[in-house]
Amino acid sequence: MSGIAGTLLIGMGACAPSAGGQSPSGPKGDWEITVYYTAVERFHDGPPLTVRGCPQLDCVFGNDFLGTFPAGFVQVVREEGTGRITSGPRRGSVLNWSYDSGFWIDDVPVDTAGRALVPFRSAAADSSTLPAGTTFVVEDCGHEEDGSEIDPNACAALRRGTWEVRDEFTPGLGGRRHLDLYIGEEDVAGFTDRSPLYLTGLGARVAITGRASR
Repeated sequence: MSGIAGTLLIGMGACAPSAGGQSPSGPKGDWEITVYYTAVERFHDGPPLTVRGCPQLDCVFGNDFLGTFPAGFVQVVREEGTGRITSGPRRGSVLNWSYDSGFWIDDVPVDTAGRALVPFRSAAADSSTLPAGTTFVVEDCGHEEDGSEIDPNACAALRRGTWEVRDEFTPGLGGRRHLDLYIGEEDVAGFTDRSPLYLTGLGARVAITGRASR
């Protein structure tokens, strides 16, 4: 899945204390957190692009006609992994993409194991960082890449989440102590520029809370 992408903690006093837990090995504040989301077709434009793949998750790199969508939407689906279709005969369905499967259609956005992505619950990590099933909370969001404060309301939303590693990064996009948090569907055009939830937190603080059953 996607990931964008120091222990300086700037201006986080507005975030209330979160539930505690065991800390991962290493400096507690030495985490990078990013977010990923489900694109929504109506918020994107560009020339029409034909997409081929699997009508459902029962093949890999299929060649069935899935639809014609704005190029900007298809690009974001490739980057984020999922996109809600809002036009045509597949309206309401989800266009999913994975580097090892290509495109396919599903009823919901799904993770690499084919399970529904759950906003403010599903998270991605490299297995060498945290194994699948690990649960954690974000105690502090850290600061943006340029050193500026992360929006306090956005940080509070991430801190309220009860996160579980259910997903994996596309190879090359993860890294040591990097977590990607799923925040649901985009809700505005220009989401990555306009939504405070689309953030990168450096020097974030994370606490491990347990191992969930799989």
